[in-house]
Amino acid sequence: MYKATIAITLRPSILDPEGETVHHALTNLGHDAIEQVRMGKQAELWIEADDEAEARRIATDACEHLLANPVTENFDIHLERASASAK
Repeated sequence: MYKATIAITLRPSILDPEGETVHHALTNLGHDAIEQVRMGKQAELWIEADDEAEARRIATDACEHLLANPVTENFDIHLERASASAK
């Protein structure tokens, strides 16, 4: 069993109005050192696979088919071994 933690972020060329709003709010709260905010999402998948390569393939397929929009988003997959009871 593997746990895939997937960070899904907008591509740099895509405008991020949510990030701009959060940046503006943080600036208003006095966090002037923050130069930019980009918002995204995170998904966690528990994958039954024989090895890490198979788990990565399954996670990548899930991202390419549903979790991430290939036109506007990038994704990064972090895999770790997990026990079935960790769910």
